[in-house]
Amino acid sequence: MNRFFVFLAATLLTGPAIAETIQTVNGVDIDSSVVDLYLETRFGKPAGSLTEQERNTAQQEIVDIYLITTQPRALELAKEPRAKAQLELQRRGLLAQLTAADYMSTNEATEEEIQQAYEAQIALSPESQFKARHILVETQAAAQEIIGELDGGGDFAELAKEKSTGPSGPNGGDLGWFSPEQMVKPFSDAVAAMEDGAYSSEPVQTQFGWHVILREESRANEPPTLESVRDMIKQRVAQEKLQGFIEKLRQEDAG
Repeated sequence: MNRFFVFLAATLLTGPAIAETIQTVNGVDIDSSVVDLYLETRFGKPAGSLTEQERNTAQQEIVDIYLITTQPRALELAKEPRAKAQLELQRRGLLAQLTAADYMSTNEATEEEIQQAYEAQIALSPESQFKARHILVETQAAAQEIIGELDGGGDFAELAKEKSTGPSGPNGGDLGWFSPEQMVKPFSDAVAAMEDGAYSSEPVQTQFGWHVILREESRANEPPTLESVRDMIKQRVAQEKLQGFIEKLRQEDAG
């Protein structure tokens, strides 16, 4: 949904102040709640923290909006089919965002749910990380030729600097430490099947070209602590709850 509506939803849910009429334009009252909300969305900070110049500028803009939208032609335009549809979509979008924000605020993730989600994430984490280098070339024949040079005692890093077309080439093909899911599957599968210190016996093809890989080291993967990912997991659980709520509404609507 529109980010503006997201901001409005968050702002409105903080609890509106008692509204009073600030000004009347063409017989239409402008409430203080409208002014404060406009000020906050206009400047991105609480209305009470604005300078007098900022407040005067924004309030004149509000008056101008009311002046334009209370003109007879504006009222006629509001009745046209496309305008009515746009206004309805904006209204529904804001109400949907408000309802979603309210649902998430009253259905936060419990400690048990956070722990379960964390354990599920850990269970899916790879067991190992790898440190590797690679040489990327355009053809299988070129990769085979490089393997031949390595078999003859060639230095992997120097060959990478000389022949690799990948961005890591100037650094000797060094990829540093990575988890399997960080690489495309053919590449990570090939690395996982190798021994430390070994290089590819056959070229490895991915969508980027043909690779010759040197697996330098491996180590056990250390998953993040719960505290380091708590906020992310809490948000994800809340989103999943919201999606479950929406799915339930869909099923009820389908009968």
